[in-house]
Amino acid sequence: MSIVLGYDESPGARRALELSLDLADRLGEPLVLVFGAAPPGASVGEEAGEHYQAIAEMGRSAAAEAVRAAAAAGVETVVEVLPRKPVDALLDAAERNGARVIVVGTTGEAPLRGAILGSVPHKLLHLSTRPVLCVPAAEV
Repeated sequence: MSIVLGYDESPGARRALELSLDLADRLGEPLVLVFGAAPPGASVGEEAGEHYQAIAEMGRSAAAEAVRAAAAAGVETVVEVLPRKPVDALLDAAERNGARVIVVGTTGEAPLRGAILGSVPHKLLHLSTRPVLCVPAAEV
């Protein structure tokens, strides 16, 4: 089993990291850090390769801070950088890693806006067969 965290360096993701580290430590589970981003449009050939390379670089850069924090907390981590939409990446990683829970940060936007525009937390709450923990960007 594991704890799956969607991480992108946003304020909500940083708060979600803190909570995920505590949860992983308490449960003795590894933390799977997931960075998902789909290449724009229908990229082909050399352009597609460049997009995938850029996504991988962004993901590794974003995860570096979280990996350092996990190491300091004594929590085992696995990093997955996936060239897929964030929701699809998180659902896939949760399934493959036997996630107890998927943890994501929120941006603090109005619930209706998230429902209309399709925020990652909103989509996960409706599509995941596993528990989803949504962490607000700021304390309420």
